[in-house]
Amino acid sequence: MTAGQEEALRQRLVDIRRWLHRNPELSLEEFETTAAIRRWLEEAGIRIKDYGLRTGLVAEIGGLHPGPVVAVRADIDALPIQEETGLPYASEVKGRMHACGHDFHTAAVIGTALLLKARERELRGTIRLLFQPAEEKAKGAQQLIAAGALAGVSAVFGMHNKPDLPVGTVGIKEGPLMAAADGFVVEVAGKGSHAAVPEAGVDPIVAAAHIITALQTIVSRNVGPLQGAVISVTKLNAGTAWNVISEKAVLEGTVRTFDERVRELVLRRFREVVEGVAAACGTTADIRWIQGPPPVTNDASLVPLALEAAAGAGLRAVAPSPSPAGEDFAFYQREVPGLFVFMGTSGSREWHHPAFDIDEDALLPSAAFFARAAEIALLRPAPDNN
Repeated sequence: MTAGQEEALRQRLVDIRRWLHRNPELSLEEFETTAAIRRWLEEAGIRIKDYGLRTGLVAEIGGLHPGPVVAVRADIDALPIQEETGLPYASEVKGRMHACGHDFHTAAVIGTALLLKARERELRGTIRLLFQPAEEKAKGAQQLIAAGALAGVSAVFGMHNKPDLPVGTVGIKEGPLMAAADGFVVEVAGKGSHAAVPEAGVDPIVAAAHIITALQTIVSRNVGPLQGAVISVTKLNAGTAWNVISEKAVLEGTVRTFDERVRELVLRRFREVVEGVAAACGTTADIRWIQGPPPVTNDASLVPLALEAAAGAGLRAVAPSPSPAGEDFAFYQREVPGLFVFMGTSGSREWHHPAFDIDEDALLPSAAFFARAAEIALLRPAPDNN
């Protein structure tokens, strides 16, 4: 690729990313986003696969020569956040924003598609591009899997932008990279009374307070210091008046873990602590567990391949710190070997902040990284399943 061609592609990806940024759509509502991705890919002569999806789409490049199928995934949904960046291409939809950088992911993988299309006759196999909806609701990956989008795939690659890594770097590691992200709702039932005579009732707020404190002992006393877990109660609702002891208190929150065994342990201890403390306070507790995606756990065999791809794309590979945020890319990794990376974007704000932004200089290197990773993966020996 000449310097002029490289600059033209860079500007094309910037234009695509800015269009997506101006036109954000929420999970499972990505109709215009899907139509735009389809248009951009079809203009480049890239074939679209029909999996019966309402939003999101799957495309393929290659298949002219025998070989494996390798997938590259981008997520396409935005968040219900009012943008505060002041950018000239800021969101034009009130209360909607690409505050997690999925516009960056999508534009970069479209760049991957364009790079691979230019080399289609040389590809020894097929590259399948997954433009996935509803990552923010942890539903999109499961939809694509159910539709058959992973059929025949031997490896899958994905990324998340990382504001605290500089442009020109990519975080690559084997094993756990992002956490299982589960939620909970606990309803503590007591007996209401006048606040002046608490002995006439059973106070669910006091019970909820003890439960909140006791839950922290799971992390400090049941989970090993090198294993990692987070339990956060983020919402507590109770009461209707200043002088009335309420009938119930409802608390909500999240649990983050990096290991399935720790996840199971925390769930068991969570139930024991909540029910035990509630009973000790004379109340009862109903627990609703909201299971989210499992941990993102990278296949060790794909790490050398990714390191080679990073060098070829002019990126410096670094060892990233695992993130306790969740990612439904983990569902793909339950089906086929997968590798998820953190792409440096030199951001000044973290994910989901109303002033979140990325450095667009990361677009072209990201596209080149996934194009190289996919090509290298096509040449890998088939795994021995005996």
